[in-house]
Amino acid sequence: MTDSELCPCGSGNAFSACCGPILEGKQGAPTAEALMRARYSAFASGNVDFILSSHDPATREEVVREEVEVWSRESDWMGLEVLRTEAGGADDEEGTVDFVARYKLKGLTTQHRERAEFRKLEGKWVFVDGNDIPAEEKVKAAPKWVGGKKNKKNKRK
Repeated sequence: MTDSELCPCGSGNAFSACCGPILEGKQGAPTAEALMRARYSAFASGNVDFILSSHDPATREEVVREEVEVWSRESDWMGLEVLRTEAGGADDEEGTVDFVARYKLKGLTTQHRERAEFRKLEGKWVFVDGNDIPAEEKVKAAPKWVGGKKNKKNKRK
């Protein structure tokens, strides 16, 4: 991906002014939403190392690298829409981001809706877990290693 290309996260900004510096480790994500957008961009660009490193170490072992690599590489990433955020600002310690990620895999267009949970670990945002958000026209749930858990009701803290 070139620096002048639009960022896959849908912000409308150039990759170099959006998720690029976060994916390259030049800066940390300032908010939970920024990390969510960077993780989507990592999936879209095949940056599996970032996906793993931005996952909470407490649950990172649940992520199967080979499955993430295949899913990232074989999917045609069509867009990210952030629906809502709760907390997750620069001064917060926890936050949630409700989003829809659209992609095509093996000819099937999928809309993955999730409520992603984030926390700060030593001052750095990490992805903790995610719960599927029911959608009327949802084709299929994303595999567990994406973050969404099948048949798990959303919970509030």
